[in-house]
Amino acid sequence: MLSNILEALVLIVYGGSLLFLFVYSLSQLHLTWAYLKKPKVQTTPFDVEESFKPFVSVQLPVYNEANVVARLIEQTAAMSYPRDLFEIQVLDDSNDETSKVIEETIAQLDPNIQIHHIQRSDRTGFKAGALKYGMETVKGELIAIFDADFLPEPDFLEKTVTEFKNPKIGVVQTRWGHLNKEYSLLTKAQAFGLDAHFTVEQLGRNNEKCFISFNGTAGIWRKTCIEDAGGWQSDTLTEDLDLSYRAQLRGWEFIFKEDVVSPAELPITMSAFKSQQYRWNKGAAETHLKIWRQVWTSSLEPKIKFHAMIQLLKGFGFVASFLLTIVSVPMLYYRIISSPAANLMLQVFSFTLVCVLILTAFYYASLIRLEPEKQSRFKYFFTRFPGFIAISMATSLHNTIAVIEGYLGIKTPFVRTPKFNVLDQSRRKRAFAISVKEVSWLTLFEGLLAIYFFLAVAMGIFEGIYSFVPFHSLMFTGYLFMFLYAFRSNEPTT
Repeated sequence: MLSNILEALVLIVYGGSLLFLFVYSLSQLHLTWAYLKKPKVQTTPFDVEESFKPFVSVQLPVYNEANVVARLIEQTAAMSYPRDLFEIQVLDDSNDETSKVIEETIAQLDPNIQIHHIQRSDRTGFKAGALKYGMETVKGELIAIFDADFLPEPDFLEKTVTEFKNPKIGVVQTRWGHLNKEYSLLTKAQAFGLDAHFTVEQLGRNNEKCFISFNGTAGIWRKTCIEDAGGWQSDTLTEDLDLSYRAQLRGWEFIFKEDVVSPAELPITMSAFKSQQYRWNKGAAETHLKIWRQVWTSSLEPKIKFHAMIQLLKGFGFVASFLLTIVSVPMLYYRIISSPAANLMLQVFSFTLVCVLILTAFYYASLIRLEPEKQSRFKYFFTRFPGFIAISMATSLHNTIAVIEGYLGIKTPFVRTPKFNVLDQSRRKRAFAISVKEVSWLTLFEGLLAIYFFLAVAMGIFEGIYSFVPFHSLMFTGYLFMFLYAFRSNEPTT
């Protein structure tokens, strides 16, 4: 009796997870089509002779960013936008030497640059609180935002402000670039995934007039849009996604500019990568709980509602992926013993194998404009895609915990992602040092999962049932990488 209950539970979890991932993959297929159907749009350059000359306030929220804050301020101050038409706010919540670095850097700048070092007495609201505090004194009708790890291009403002001639535009978001893309296997995988988000996903939604998200940085807001949508709020860890949806529900339009690139530093340590993923996925779950009723009951057309709900549920994809991977091993066992119910389930859900093809097309499409030369594109894709999938699937355990906490309403502070001022292989001095400071119970559990999927691979080969072997091999590789990389110190020395 118990065995029958366990088998039924496995079948329900397996089938339910596959169904969700299949629906999610259909949304990706639609975005791929929407991305490819329209040609690349070239940005209209800013004309200083025109009457449209908006004043821009550039906000730089920082917290204990001594390694990178100087380059951020210097790069922002070097913008080619007319000096009398922009100001810089350094929103400094730091409690370490960062504040001193900021003061020293500002002292060395051209005195004609309008720059303000703004400090609060506490970190109430974290990043959202800092942005809200800065809003009280901004002079600009437009507000650009850059996190500490970004290096805005000199012509960033010229390439974005022209879109605000249209009074309906509330946000212009630009594509993230990568300063340290080739630094390690971890940064290569991150860059591969982010490139797909900042091409197919963002522009695909934008082309279909669906909701897109401001990504927290490398974008520019209309001040009245922020105010009309209710301002920055700190009740979720993804204040950017939250405000984006509130603004678009109010009728504001967003623009994504694929051809404007804002370079940034990718996390180089496993703990930094995980903390960033945790914040994004938990915050998305919190935002989903906060916003979904407004989306569902709105007068938006069904297509927009569908993509909005899928975007808000993106974190749940990791939950479905984790559950699917875990129960795939018992499914292999039931396949070995020729369980009629399991065999029927595998046959019924065989159509979901199309998810693999959709996933492949989705990520390959992201490279069509980034890697125009076909031969180099094929090489790049097939050397990065398997590793990216393995690592992405292996993060599902960590991200599942984040999503569950988000839906349960468990509040945690905003944890910054540490930056080290790393540019690809430069300053990589401790690449093979061993460290245990990032090892936790979660790391050990990931090691156990590596063993779990290794045994699944061995069982499939030994029993001569190879249908699960490629999948379990990817899971073994991904979890083994996550486990071993947690012991590897990549923090560069100065």
